[in-house]
Amino acid sequence: MDEFFSGRSKVHRAMTRLAKALDEAGIPFAIAGAMAVNLHGHARTTADVDILLTREGLEKLASPEGSEPHRRARWRGRGWVEKFPGSKGLRDAVEDVKVDVLLTGEYPGDGKPKPVRFPDPSVAERTPDGLPVLPLDVLLELKIESGTTTTHRPRDLDDAIQLIRVNALPREHAERLDASVRAKFLELWDAAQIDEDF
Repeated sequence: MDEFFSGRSKVHRAMTRLAKALDEAGIPFAIAGAMAVNLHGHARTTADVDILLTREGLEKLASPEGSEPHRRARWRGRGWVEKFPGSKGLRDAVEDVKVDVLLTGEYPGDGKPKPVRFPDPSVAERTPDGLPVLPLDVLLELKIESGTTTTHRPRDLDDAIQLIRVNALPREHAERLDASVRAKFLELWDAAQIDEDF
């Protein structure tokens, strides 16, 4: 845990290595999921890296030279392997870290159509270290939709509560979010005001 919270964990190394490779390949991407939550101020551990890609970006990642053998040659040679044949996810074999790929246009949580969907990675904001990360409001919308539409992802709602708390977001911040998540944001905002020191 000390390594994680000091930014020296294998997850951090995997994220940095992948980000460098994607930048070098000219593939637009954004850090999402728990690592984005960390980059926006809520320190919590995670065992994987979530990245947002377009379908075109995934195709370029999948077959940079236009064929499956080239994919294996290029990415295995740099230490990444498919989680399973045909998977859109990867595993960093150097760090033994899972990399989950989220695709522009798909829906968070249960995957069913809803007002909020994964955006184009061009919305990303660069951190001081140069990592493209989903903006806070986009991350909040995705976390709230995911936690609201699934029963097995309560951590997403807790992430939203902690992001509200650590960023000292005002109640009026709800107006900056998609209308579909505003009521839940206000509920989570109320929860974020509860003093846990008791």
